[in-house]
Amino acid sequence: MPKSDSLSTMRLESHYGDRVAPCLADRPASFFAFFQDAVRRNPDGEALVAGPDRLTWRDLDRLSGLIAAGLAARGVRKGCRVTMLLSNRKEFVLTLLAAVRLGAITVPLNIREQRPAIAYLAERIAPTVIVHEASLAHILPEPTGSAPNFVRVAVGPCEGSFPFEALLEAGPAPAPADVGEEDTLFIVPTSGTTGLPKAPMLSHMSVIHSGIVFADALGLRAGDRSVVAIPMSHTSGIISTFASFVRVAGTIILLPEFKAPSFLATASAERMTHTLMVPAMYDLCLRNPDLASFDLSSWRIGLYGAALMPSSTLVALAQTFPSLSLMNAYGTTEAGGPATLMRPEETASYRESVGRAIAGVELAVMDDTGRELPPGETGELWIKGPAVGHGFWRDAEATAREYTGGWCHTGDIVRMDAEGRVYLVDRKKDMLNRGGFKIASLEVENALHEHSAVIECAIVGRPVEVLGERVHAFVRLAQPVAEDELKAFCRARLADYKVPESFTFTTDPLPRNAGGKVLKRLLRERM
Repeated sequence: MPKSDSLSTMRLESHYGDRVAPCLADRPASFFAFFQDAVRRNPDGEALVAGPDRLTWRDLDRLSGLIAAGLAARGVRKGCRVTMLLSNRKEFVLTLLAAVRLGAITVPLNIREQRPAIAYLAERIAPTVIVHEASLAHILPEPTGSAPNFVRVAVGPCEGSFPFEALLEAGPAPAPADVGEEDTLFIVPTSGTTGLPKAPMLSHMSVIHSGIVFADALGLRAGDRSVVAIPMSHTSGIISTFASFVRVAGTIILLPEFKAPSFLATASAERMTHTLMVPAMYDLCLRNPDLASFDLSSWRIGLYGAALMPSSTLVALAQTFPSLSLMNAYGTTEAGGPATLMRPEETASYRESVGRAIAGVELAVMDDTGRELPPGETGELWIKGPAVGHGFWRDAEATAREYTGGWCHTGDIVRMDAEGRVYLVDRKKDMLNRGGFKIASLEVENALHEHSAVIECAIVGRPVEVLGERVHAFVRLAQPVAEDELKAFCRARLADYKVPESFTFTTDPLPRNAGGKVLKRLLRERM
C-alpha cells in the first residue's frame, strides 16, 4: 500500500530532553489543530453516530466548543485534569474535544473500575471536573484532604452533580489554548491487571503520530466507517480508532457494549468498513445463528489484538468474508498505542505473530541486564518512537523503572524473527514455574483455543507444595466437553508438563480489562 505524503518525510528530532526519534516532518502542532483539519476537510460529513444521534464534524466542533465554555466556567484551565467515567456515548467524545480546546488533560476511566481504584487515581491526579454516568455516582470518591474537591457533572439525572446539558449554556466557545506538542494530552490509566492502576502520560505529539501512522498502515480513507464496541476509554478506542479516524475525517459508530446480535445489526445498517475487536468477539459473531441474514459486504478491515486468533476462526472468517482484510495489531498504553501490525497478506501464514513495527517505531528484544538479544531468542520487548509516552504522572520512580532513554519496557516476553516479525510468548508476570520447568501461559492458551468448543480461556498457576505451581485452565465453553477430552487435545500439542491438570468451566465471559486482556489476578483470587 503506498505511503501518504505525510509519511514520505520523517526526520530525527530531539524531544523530552533526552530522546531522539524519527518524527513526521509535516504534522499538526496540537490535537486541536489535528481535529480542526478534519473539520475543514469534511465539515458536513458524518463524524459520530451514537444511538439516535448523528453528528457531523461541524457539529462536533460547535458542540464541543460550547461544552468547553461550560467546563471553563467550572474552573477548567490549561493543564487541569478532566476525568471521564463514561461509556461509549456522544458525551465521551464531546467532553474529550472540549478539554482539548481548553488545553486540559483528559483522563478516561474504565466504567468497570471500582471505587478504591477511582479514589486512588483521584488522589493522584486531582481532577478539576469528573464527568460521569449518573448510574455510576455511587463509585465516585468523596473529597478528602489529600484529594481536593472536584466538580461533578452527570450525564442523566443525579443528585449532587451538575447536569451535562448545563455545560451547553455557559456562552460562546473560548479561543483554543496555546499548548506545546510535548504537553500532556491524555492520562490513560493502566487497567490494573497486577494491582492499583498507574497513570501513563501521552502528549499531543504522541497521539498525533499514532493517529497518522496507524491510519496510513491500515489504509484508512475518507468515507470509512468504524463500529466501536470496545471501550473508548482504552488506547484501542481513543487512539487506535478515534485518533486514526480523525486523521481521515471518517465516521465512528459507538456501541455501549458488545453483544454479537446488536453488533452485527449495527454493522449491517451502518455499512461498517472497519472495526477493532478481540478474537473472542469475532468468534461470537461467527457463532451467531443469524449471521447470514446481515449484509456485511462493506466490511473490509478487521483488526484484532489482546490475544491470538485461533486458526479455525481465521479460516471461518476467510470463508465467510472473503474480501475482509484481517490484521493483528499490538501496542501498549505506555508506548502510545499501536506499535506493530500484521499485514493481511501474511496473517494466515504467520498466525502466531503480531506483525512488524509500523513507521517510526523501533523494536528491541532485551535480556534482564538490558542487552539486546539476536533474532529468535526470547526476552522483553522494548519500544521506541515518537508516540512513546513520556512517563507516569507524578511518579518518577515508575518512570525511571519502565522508560530508558526513550525506550518503553513493555513487560511482554517475545521473540523476533530475522524479518522483524514479533511473536508474543507471555507477560513476564504470567510465566508459570512447574518444578523448575518454565511454562508460557500463552502457549497453553493457544493450544486450547484450537478446540472447537472453546470460546476463550486463560491459564494460571495453581500454587502447590513441592512443584510450586500446577497448570490450571479457566475455560469458557460454547457447548459441554469433558475435562479428559481437553487434556487429550492439549497432550497432542504440548509437552506433558504444560498440559492443564485442572479446569474451571464457565459459560460466562472471562473478566477482562478495557483493552480486552483477561484479568488473571481476579481468576487467581477465585481459586
